[in-house]
Amino acid sequence: MNLHLDAQYERLLQRLEANEREFRRLGRAVWRVQEDERRRLARELHDGLGQNLTALKQHLAQVDAPLSDAARAHLDAAMALCSGALEDTRNLTRLLRPPILDDLGLEPALRWLARSFSESSGVEAVVELGELPTLDGELQTLLFRIAQEALANAARHAQARSVLLHLQQRGAELQLQVVDDGRGFEPGSAAVSGGNGLGGMRERLRLHGGRLELVAAPGRGTRLRAFVPLGAA
Repeated sequence: MNLHLDAQYERLLQRLEANEREFRRLGRAVWRVQEDERRRLARELHDGLGQNLTALKQHLAQVDAPLSDAARAHLDAAMALCSGALEDTRNLTRLLRPPILDDLGLEPALRWLARSFSESSGVEAVVELGELPTLDGELQTLLFRIAQEALANAARHAQARSVLLHLQQRGAELQLQVVDDGRGFEPGSAAVSGGNGLGGMRERLRLHGGRLELVAAPGRGTRLRAFVPLGAA
């Protein structure tokens, strides 16, 4: 009788493990489709709308016919609108899928992300990278998105003056740390589970067999650690 129950339990456990593997496989497939669509939209914005706006701006700049003051004011306003639309298009392209990630890889993309974060938020961001193995595109995208969301959280909620982003290999895992010197929060508070993107980060890491750890205390900043097994993709 006990042998029969043990066999049933073992089969049930195997089915659960198989279902978990299938869930992760399907989840990663959906995520890949989302990233591919982001990449396509970013390229279309850059190659289509972005280039058209650039050409329009150049044509407007070449207008040298005598103009009345009113006409010149309208032309200057059109130039300003064109410049603003071009900058908005570039920012949207980078948010969707920064070309540097696909063109140059994770390390330059993380350094660009930190530099852009510092310029837009006024918070100093430092990147430290240990010696890393060759990573496939999916793992590079995963780590970039985790870092992107963690920096966005620091800008929105932490009131930090500086942020450190550190990525290294530890044994069979990659460890990404994002540490800020902000206000922190009480463990177990709404800040841990609320609308800070932490749930999305945890779910994305889970799909790759990874995990997220968060250490914080009021007035003592926040330390986020993301662990991803090598070869997870």
